[in-house]
Amino acid sequence: MSNTPNFPFFENEFVKAMTQFRVPSVDVEMMITAQRKNVEAFTAANRLAIEGIQAVMRRQLEIFRQTVEESARTLRDMATTSEPNERLTKQVEMLRTAYDQALGNMNELTDMLHKSNAEAADLIRTRVSDALGEVKKSVKKASGKDEKVAEKASK
Repeated sequence: MSNTPNFPFFENEFVKAMTQFRVPSVDVEMMITAQRKNVEAFTAANRLAIEGIQAVMRRQLEIFRQTVEESARTLRDMATTSEPNERLTKQVEMLRTAYDQALGNMNELTDMLHKSNAEAADLIRTRVSDALGEVKKSVKKASGKDEKVAEKASK
């Protein structure tokens, strides 16, 4: 007696169903080329993202340097002012200027990040679209070959 379980469905019906279900041939060369293109696209997208982050970091450093210089200049100006009302006015002006600059800087940094991310996402979106087109083309090509093989087999 055999230790192998007997599954007549798998032996008969499943095999028959699978032979009727035509799976297109796999174009290995196309798959290798597609994967290479995928890696290249993701590498380029990562490079863009890193360059964007580096640009933002450089800009943040520049903003910090400007802020320190302006703060030092403002403190020197305030030290030379002896009138309390004039000092208060300068403090209010300094706060208003600092607030406006901070908002402008945040908007600039946000725009820089948005642009960098959009460029990277565009690369990926384009590659996905191209890859889907390549798969569709490959399936059509393989289907044509499979039909020719089926015709030859039926003769």
